[in-house]
Amino acid sequence: MNNTPLDTAALDRALHELRENAASWAAAPLAERIGLLERLMPRIRDGAAELAAAGAHAKGYGPDSPWAAEDWAGGPWALAQNVSARLHVLRRLAVGQDPLPARAVHEHGGRTRVDVFPATGWDRLLLSGYSAQVRMRPGTTAEQVRERAAGQYRGRPEPAGVALVLGAGNVAALTAVDILHKLYAESQVVVAKMNPVNAYLRPHFERIFAEFTERGWLRFVDGGPAEGAYLTTHDDVDSIHVTGSDRTHDAIMWGTDDRAEQRRRDDQPLIDKPFTSELGGVSPCIVAPGKWSAADFRFQAEHIVTSKMNNSGHNCIASQVLVLPRSWAGTERLLDEIRKVLRELPARSDYYPGADRRLTAVRAAHPEAESYGDGCRLLVPDIADHDDVLLSGEVFASALGVVRLPGETPAEFLGTAVDFANDTLPGTLGATLIVHPATERAHRAVVEAAIAGLRYGTLGVNSWSAVGFLLGYTPWGAYPGNTRQAIGSGIGFVNNAFMLEDVEKTVVRAPFAPAPRGLFTGSPSLSPRPPYFVTNRTGRTTLRRVAGFTTAPGITRLPAVFASALRG
Repeated sequence: MNNTPLDTAALDRALHELRENAASWAAAPLAERIGLLERLMPRIRDGAAELAAAGAHAKGYGPDSPWAAEDWAGGPWALAQNVSARLHVLRRLAVGQDPLPARAVHEHGGRTRVDVFPATGWDRLLLSGYSAQVRMRPGTTAEQVRERAAGQYRGRPEPAGVALVLGAGNVAALTAVDILHKLYAESQVVVAKMNPVNAYLRPHFERIFAEFTERGWLRFVDGGPAEGAYLTTHDDVDSIHVTGSDRTHDAIMWGTDDRAEQRRRDDQPLIDKPFTSELGGVSPCIVAPGKWSAADFRFQAEHIVTSKMNNSGHNCIASQVLVLPRSWAGTERLLDEIRKVLRELPARSDYYPGADRRLTAVRAAHPEAESYGDGCRLLVPDIADHDDVLLSGEVFASALGVVRLPGETPAEFLGTAVDFANDTLPGTLGATLIVHPATERAHRAVVEAAIAGLRYGTLGVNSWSAVGFLLGYTPWGAYPGNTRQAIGSGIGFVNNAFMLEDVEKTVVRAPFAPAPRGLFTGSPSLSPRPPYFVTNRTGRTTLRRVAGFTTAPGITRLPAVFASALRG
């Protein structure tokens, strides 16, 4: 046990400086806020290679490894895309426009929906065929959505304050975009405590956010649980946002001593401040039965493996459970293709602390588990027990479980799958639904009922739901309804460039098949195989070019992006 007294002087000094400068940030005019983001973009671009390389090094491979594509996607590009989204909305406000185009908000079946992506012509070119729609909570009218969007910039300013961001340890951009949300959506200055797992990112963030730190609007600090606990209870912290696990939230809210559970039952928290969180869960990937071609099976196998094995499964939104129709002729064929992809991928390590222990627990529960990549990837092809380790908690490592459910028709299967996902799997952050366009056309009401019924903050239809985090325009967080006593996947939404209120969920759509094959499947687009697929041969180069384009869009940059993407 470490009995060294906690040195709080640096933490106190950081919070004191932030408190003194909070009012100046809250009063910063819109033009100044826009300028800060515009000047931030070149700093992302100039240090992008170093930021991506730092992530690759920490995970145990070189910056030229095929795996390094994920470090470009989850680092420079994700950050640049989120900044770009905020700039788009703020620039609309600056010229007197409403944040949302009038046509983007509409009502359907008595519910209000908002089309948030694509938002620009560049979006339509770079992510052809992708779309995102935000579904609002019941009772929210289209007029209320328009009136409340970006409220703090339209006559309802937020009070000055100091926010604590407890950074995530897995994906590079997470801490940075959480900082941007607190600054720009809530007008609070920020103390960001780096997670010990990726504290190596601090120098990169300090360079990118240099103007904010120079003005006293942002401070970075290091430390572990002791420093975090001190900051959460500090009088100079007005609100808290944490990305992590439900255990982290509960330790902050209720403590870790023998009275913690009693405090939770009595709803007597250790802190009583506004608290938002994104805490992960057990994310399902549901595959609807349909008539697929050989190319469909291969493409969707690559898609599913990517959604689990990206970042060695160390993602809060990793697909942990693959839900398949028991009687579908395609189930075994899809699993065979998944096995092929798993065999073909190069080996890598599960770098996140505790991964070995969690994978050992999966192996102990499933001696029959299939092992790939020198044991760094596990497939459990048939789970029947709903108390299984892969169904009852987030593994946060490279293990994929398969659950087969009954249902002879799409209607029967999807009804069962929705109930299983909602009622058996813990967490409501994100889910993925894969459905052939022909199946959706033939069973449109059934598929719509499944989309409406899945209680997840982000639902990807033929898209890994993690894409919703990358887009920036889309609200990112758990499905509403959690409480501090039963936190689940968290409370509140971040990113959300349009600053929408009363959000229920986001639905992200992608082409079922890449170009040009999408023409023949009913999902036409210009998008080739996604560069974030773990099987993409040019993913690293493509994502490096996409990140550069996003920081400084221009028509002359597009040919290089497309040339690389088409070779993937």
